[in-house]
Amino acid sequence: MTKIDPLGADPERAAEAPSPSGAEREPAGEGREPLGAVRERVLATLRQEIIAGRLRPGDRLVERELADRFGVSRVPVREAIRALVAEGFVFFETPRRTVVRRLTPTDVAELFELREALEVYAAGLAASRATPEALAELAGLLDRAAVATHTGDAEAITDINTAFHDRILAMAGNSLLISVMEPVDGRLRWLTRQNEEWPQLLTEHRELYEAVASGDPARARAQALAHVQANYRSTVRHLFGKA
Repeated sequence: MTKIDPLGADPERAAEAPSPSGAEREPAGEGREPLGAVRERVLATLRQEIIAGRLRPGDRLVERELADRFGVSRVPVREAIRALVAEGFVFFETPRRTVVRRLTPTDVAELFELREALEVYAAGLAASRATPEALAELAGLLDRAAVATHTGDAEAITDINTAFHDRILAMAGNSLLISVMEPVDGRLRWLTRQNEEWPQLLTEHRELYEAVASGDPARARAQALAHVQANYRSTVRHLFGKA
C-alpha cells in the first residue's frame, strides 16, 4: 500500500513540524515532558485501544481531536499515527483521513503463517530449555487466565494470553527469534483479541504448557502447531464468518 504523506501542503501542519534539533518538548503545562516520551505515551494508548476494540476498524483518527484529548500538541499525535501506520494498525485513506484498518483474510493468513513458523519452533526450544522457575511462571499465567476466562474479562484474557506466548518465546532462549517477532507483536495481540472462544483457548494453552513441561521438543512443536491452526480457524470464523 502506498503511504501518503499526511503533511501534504497544509501550512498549519507544516508549521508544527519538529525542528532538526531533536530537543522538542511539550509546553510547560505538560511538565516539559520530552516530545519522545509524549509520543510513546500517545502511541501506547492508541495501540492498546485498537487491540482492545475501543477503536474499531474504520474509526477515524483526527489529530486535532486526539491532541485535545491527550492535552498535547499535534506533533506527537502525528508521529504516533505514523508509527501506527508502520505497525499495520491504521492507514491513510486520503491525505487528510486516517482510519483504523480492517483486517483482510490475507492479513490474517500471513500473520498466522508467521506464527506457525516461529512459535512452533520456539515451543520446541522452550521444551528443551525450560527451567522449573520458568514453568512455574507459565502455570501462574494459566491460573490468571482461568480467572479472567471465568469472569469474561476480554482485555485481561488478551493481555495474559499474550504474556503466556511471550514467556514461551523467552524460554526458547533465542534473542534473534524475539527480535523477529517484536515488530508484529502488536498485530498478533490484535488477532488474539478477535478469538473469543476463551474456554477453548484456555484448554489449548494448558495442553501447550503440558507439552513444554514434558521436556519433549517434538511433542511441544506438535502441540504448538495444533494450537496455532485452531486459533487461525477460530479467528477466521469470528472475523469473516467462515471456517
